[in-house]
Amino acid sequence: MNSMHKILIMPALLGTLLLTGCSGDQPEEVEAVRPVKAYQVSDAGQHLTRSFPGQAKAHNEVDLAFRVDGELLELPNDLIGRQFKQGDVIARLDPRDYEVKVEDMEGQLQKAQASARRTQTSYQRELNIFKEEPGATSKAAVENKRAFWDAATAGVRSISASLEAARDELGYTHLKAPFSGTITVKYTDNFQSVRAKEDIVRLLDNSKIEMVVNIPENAISGLPNIKDITVVFDAFPDQPVPAEVFEVGTEASQTTRTYPVTLIMNQQQDFTILAGMAGRARGLVEQGAETDAVGVQVPVGAVFTPKTEDSNYVWVIDEQTGVVRQQAVVTGKLVREGIQVLEGLKPGDWVAAAGVHTLREGQKVSIMAATGE
Repeated sequence: MNSMHKILIMPALLGTLLLTGCSGDQPEEVEAVRPVKAYQVSDAGQHLTRSFPGQAKAHNEVDLAFRVDGELLELPNDLIGRQFKQGDVIARLDPRDYEVKVEDMEGQLQKAQASARRTQTSYQRELNIFKEEPGATSKAAVENKRAFWDAATAGVRSISASLEAARDELGYTHLKAPFSGTITVKYTDNFQSVRAKEDIVRLLDNSKIEMVVNIPENAISGLPNIKDITVVFDAFPDQPVPAEVFEVGTEASQTTRTYPVTLIMNQQQDFTILAGMAGRARGLVEQGAETDAVGVQVPVGAVFTPKTEDSNYVWVIDEQTGVVRQQAVVTGKLVREGIQVLEGLKPGDWVAAAGVHTLREGQKVSIMAATGE
């Protein structure tokens, strides 16, 4: 009876030990680091950094086409990547049909000019006879000769214009670079028949780069106050590129209520900025009396009030560890770029700018985007 009791107890003890051992082998769950949109506190009396995302594009980029029909006579296979200077010939059509047309028009012009000379001579002779011997001819005959001369002269003008057009068409058999640049796309092959205005190659001028950023309508009026504009591309995070405003859109987007602002910058010698590269444009906003500059300022969305309290707080992010802590602040006036903080923060502090109601004390985060987006 006792031995039977022991037999029943042993499996139960063994199962308990196995379960205990398995649970002890489970690793502790590591909380994921949460990315947060962050803002670096600025001195309200000095400058505020604003940044906006955008994509690079070439300052000049065009698809080139012939202005006349024809068969391609010269379009190298290794065209992509080749550089051309302004005025260089990129491709040629077979010019023979257009050369024949020019020769034909030149022949017609010579005949028309000869006819004009004959009719002029005939008119002058008839006119002289009418003046010297009025009875030998009539005024109607003089006017008739003059009409022949006028018609011949008009014919010369018409054929001259046609010859000029034929010469232009002959010139159009050469596809030339309108600006210095690099061929990036070839749309057809040599010896193919092409139509006028059919794309042949794409030419890109990479010496200057543009970036279009979208500025909110509540910030566009402050654009003249933005100084020291730089662009940092994701591919070259440690290489700020100086830029300047090239063009400002005058009509806001109906969906985003933002204005397109085009920045322009020079291509770099140490690295190459390619069309399509993503980056952020940053600039310092000069502030002054218009902002009632006092203390520091942060985005309005960075300040929150817990349900159980009446005080205002922000989440301060430790730049080294990424840990957030709740910080009480005393706020001041609303200004164009956010809200003044009179006490509790200092310039250089990092604060969470969005999602503040879902953070908790001691949570580890990563700074997703910097300052003033």
